[in-house]
Formats: sequence, C-alpha cells, structure tokens
Amino acid sequence: MGATHVKRAFKYRFYPTDAQAAELSRTFGCVRKVYNLALQARTEAWVRQERVNYNATSAMLTAWKKTDELAYLNEVSSVPLQQTLRHLQMAFTSFFGKRAKYPRFKSRKKSRKSAEYTTSAFRFRDGKLSLAKMREPLDIVWSRALPDGASPSTVTVSQDAAERWFVSMLCDDPSIKPLPATDAAVGIDAGLDHLLTLSTGEKIANPRHERRDRAALAKAQRRMAKKDKGSANRAKARRRVAKIHARIADRRRDHLHKITTRLVRENQTLVIEDLTVRNMVRNRKLARAISDAAWWEFRSMLEYKAQWYGREVIAVDRWFPSSKLCSACGASQARMPLNVRTWTCDCGTTHDRDVNAAINLLAAGRAVTACGAGVRPQRSSPGGQSAMKQEVSRREP
Repeated sequence: MGATHVKRAFKYRFYPTDAQAAELSRTFGCVRKVYNLALQARTEAWVRQERVNYNATSAMLTAWKKTDELAYLNEVSSVPLQQTLRHLQMAFTSFFGKRAKYPRFKSRKKSRKSAEYTTSAFRFRDGKLSLAKMREPLDIVWSRALPDGASPSTVTVSQDAAERWFVSMLCDDPSIKPLPATDAAVGIDAGLDHLLTLSTGEKIANPRHERRDRAALAKAQRRMAKKDKGSANRAKARRRVAKIHARIADRRRDHLHKITTRLVRENQTLVIEDLTVRNMVRNRKLARAISDAAWWEFRSMLEYKAQWYGREVIAVDRWFPSSKLCSACGASQARMPLNVRTWTCDCGTTHDRDVNAAINLLAAGRAVTACGAGVRPQRSSPGGQSAMKQEVSRREP
C-alpha cells in the first residue's frame, strides 16, 4: 500500500485574555447569526421550490453587512462567516444525498460555540498562533508537539459548556503511515459487563466513567435546580455541572483512544457488529449504561485509525445471531436472554456468551471477505444462505 497523506487535527487548550475572549464570543455570535439567516433564506427558497447555493448566500452576507440592523457583522473577521456558509452548504449536500436530516437552526444556549479560520485569517510563526482582529497571539498549552514543519491549513476555535477554550489545528501528519501487514484478525463483541470481549478470550473491563461521578453529578444538578433561572448563581451551578460532564467525557475518550490504537496496531482485520446504538438507547433500563459505553464513538475511532494504518474493519450485519450460534458445531439456540452469560450446547461445548459471540463475529467477517458478501450482509440472501451462514454450515458435522 502506498504512502498516504493524512490530514489530522491537533487540539490544544488555551487561555485567552479578556479582549480575546470578548472578540471570540462576538465572533461566535455572528457565526451563529449568519448561519441562521442563511438557513432561513434557503428554507424559504425551498418552500418556493427554488434552490439557493453557497454563492447566493455569500452575496446575501455582503448585503446584510450593509444594513444598519446587521452592521455589527463587520466588526469580526469575515472568514469565519464565510466558513459557516460553507458548512451550511455541506449540510444541505448531505441532506440532498440522504445522508443526514434537514439542517437545524443554531441555538444560543445549546449549540456548539466555534469559529473556523482559514490561512488568510491567521498567522502561525515560531510556534505562535495569531488570529485576525487580535493583537496578541493565543496563550496555548502545547500538550504535544505538532509534526515537524507542520503548517495548519485551518484553525478552529471553540468553547465548551464548561467554558474551556480550545484551538484545533488541521495539519498534514507525515508520521501516519500504513503499518506492516500481519495475518492477525480479531472479532470484537461490545457489551456492558465488559466493554469489549475479543475472540482471543481477552475481556476489556468497562470503566463505567459516568457511574464513578454519578453522585457528584446528581448533587451538582440538585443545587442548580434550586437556583433562580437567569441568576448569576445558576450560571455558576451550571458550570459546575458542565465541568463534571466534561471530566466524564474526557476520561471516556482517553480510554477509547488507547484501546482502539492498540487493537489497530495488533490486528490486520477487525470484525465488529453493526449495532444501531440510536435505537438501543430507547431502552430506558439500559440507555444510561449504553450511552456511557460509547459504542458508536469506539467504532468511529476504530474505522478512521484503521484507514490511517492500512487495516480493515468489517461490520457484520446486526441480525447475525452471534450469541445464539455454537462456535464449535454451528448449532443455533432458539432463545438467549441477556441474563444467560454461559451456556452449554448439545454438542457438549460450554460457552462464555461474549467470547463465543466474538468468535462467531470473526468467522462471519472472514466469510464476508472470502465470499465477497460486502461489509453489511443483508438479513437474507436471495437464492440461498448469506455468506456468514454458509461459513457456519461448513463446520457442521
């Protein structure tokens, strides 16, 4: 496999001065305003069965800046405003391509606060980053070095709910290259008792990050509920709640990064189950635990790291009965309730439910590769069994 050029975002925390914080907050507000105005204009055109593209909204932005009501848009850098119009265009492209829902308006309280700058709106020299409309460079905490000779193509500044400031720099990372090919393959079964169970028999514990801070989170939320809406005390209480949520998310993300990096480095082929997490969290009893496990985030990390390093991720059809099949003889059980963790097949083999499922997923993934059935085999195949079922059938006596 040839060398690949990977664009990678390097995210750092920074501490703005009062003037920089005011300028960025003003920019966030203008970005949100322009996005909503453009979305409203495109929605009205949609009703009239007209199409408005990026160029049209860019011309609208020029006209808006000339009005007395929106003259304040001239006070911030024009680049983030143009970038938010491009983001809206991408959202509509995804909508027309049936990959996403219709774009929604940005909320002042709920939407992510961010602004994207391209090379014309920032200067990066000698390890110092200066943004347009600002006199001083940002006070960035360089938690890790950028690649040698890296030159950011875009810079995104954001502020999270805990009011922490971050800057993300998109750079070419020449250090990311395909790893040497290996014959190692692994099936991965996601769960709640154990976060992941591998076909090798290894079980990776579920840290339950949310449970560790649940008492502190509940206490902070109770205190916030008692504060008067709109008061300064409520704002302080809200920040305390946001900080706990941020701590939970940071721990979870760090843990998933370590796991996915190890799995990708050690295996050429990784087989997972195509879980519909969005539907699974509708189960009230398991919604909190499933959300805390972050299966979708795990899969996302696994897929992009596999692409970086020349590995293959196979997602097996969600209807494949990995838990019900005996990995020794291929016999299928009629029922397998969640409380059954070990079971014995009629052939006499005793199975650990999760390890057995991981082994079956690995076999199914190999069948997909061998038979060319595709990444997500359908529930049934016209004219015969699916490739996965054929693979199981070959092991039957």
